[in-house]
Amino acid sequence: MKLRFRLLLALVLALVPTVVPVLASPANDDLATAVVTRDTLHETLVLDGLVEAVEHTTVSSQTRGRVVELPFEVGDSITAGAEILRLEDSEQRARLAQVRASLEQAEADLVDARQRFERIRAIRDQNLASEQAFDQARNRLDAARARRERSLAGVSEAEQQLTYTRVRAERDGVFTRRHVEPGEAVRPGQPLFDTLALAPLRVEAALPRRYLAHVRETPDIRVSHPEGQPLETGTLTLYPRADPASDTVRLRLRLASPGPEVLPGMLAKVAVVVSRRDALWIPAESLIQRSELRAVFVLDDEDRPRLRQVRVGIEQDGRLEVLAGLDAGERILANPDAVASPEDAASPDTEGSRDR
Repeated sequence: MKLRFRLLLALVLALVPTVVPVLASPANDDLATAVVTRDTLHETLVLDGLVEAVEHTTVSSQTRGRVVELPFEVGDSITAGAEILRLEDSEQRARLAQVRASLEQAEADLVDARQRFERIRAIRDQNLASEQAFDQARNRLDAARARRERSLAGVSEAEQQLTYTRVRAERDGVFTRRHVEPGEAVRPGQPLFDTLALAPLRVEAALPRRYLAHVRETPDIRVSHPEGQPLETGTLTLYPRADPASDTVRLRLRLASPGPEVLPGMLAKVAVVVSRRDALWIPAESLIQRSELRAVFVLDDEDRPRLRQVRVGIEQDGRLEVLAGLDAGERILANPDAVASPEDAASPDTEGSRDR
C-alpha cells in the first residue's frame, strides 16, 4: 500500500508544476512533528589553513673552519643543548695557546712594573728619587696593567672562538635544512643549518579581502583538524597588506594548546563567520525532493498533513534554511516517509506557496 501511495504522490508532483498540497490521513502517534523555528544564521567561510612554527632559526657560523661532523638529517628531532655541528678547531686552539702565553707575559710584566713603582715611590718619599723617575715608573705600571687587560680580552675572545666550533641547539625542535656538508670549509656569517621549534605554533590562511571589514570588527573564527577536531586558538593577527594576485589578506592565529599531535606543516580548516542574519529553519530530513520540486508536509488546524512547496537555502548542523514557503511557528512532519496509505487520504487541495 505504502509503495502505491508513494508512486501516486510522485505522479502528482510530476504533473503539477506549482505547489499542490496533498491532504493525507489524520496524523497519528507514528508521525513525528517539528516546528519551524527562527534563529540567527552564521554564514561561514571555510578556508584551508597551514600550521606553522612561530620560531624559525637559521644558524650561521661565527668562526672559520672545516665541517668535521654533522650528524643530523632533515626531519630529525633535536633537544636543547645537543651538539648539531662540529668544526675542525686546531686553528682556534693554537690561537688560544698564543694569547694565554701573552697573558702570562703581561702578568709577569705587571708584577715587575708594580715592584719597580713601589721602590721608586719609597725612595721618593725620602727625597732620594726625582719626580721624573717617579712618573716614569707610574707610567710603566699603567702600561703593564693595560697590556694585561688586553691579553685577558684576547684570551676571552679565543676561548669564545673555540666554543663556536661546537654548534649546539638553543631549544627543542626539528632539523629542517642543512646548508653545508662534512668536509666543507666555512667562514664567519655563512649559514650552516635551519631549525624550527615545535612550540609555539600558529595557523595561517588567506581571507578574501571583501570579508576583511566584518572579520576585523566581529572576529568569529574556529580552527580544526581536517578530521574535524577543534583546536584552541589565541591572538588573531591580520596582515596589513593584501595579495594583489589573489585579492586576499593573510590571517594568523596562535594555537593555545596544540598538543603533540599537531606539527608544523599540517593542514587545518579555518571556519570564518563572514555574516549574520535571521533565518527560518526546519529539520533536513523533513524535506521532500522530487526532481526540481522541494516541499514539506505542513499540519493544518486538524493535524492533517498538507504538501507545500518551499524554497530552501543552506544546510547547517542537520537543519535546512527556508527562504520561502513557511512561517515561524508552523508545524511540519519531521518524517514525511511515514505518511499513511492513500486509502485514508482525502482529495488534494490547492494552496499557493507563501514567502517568508
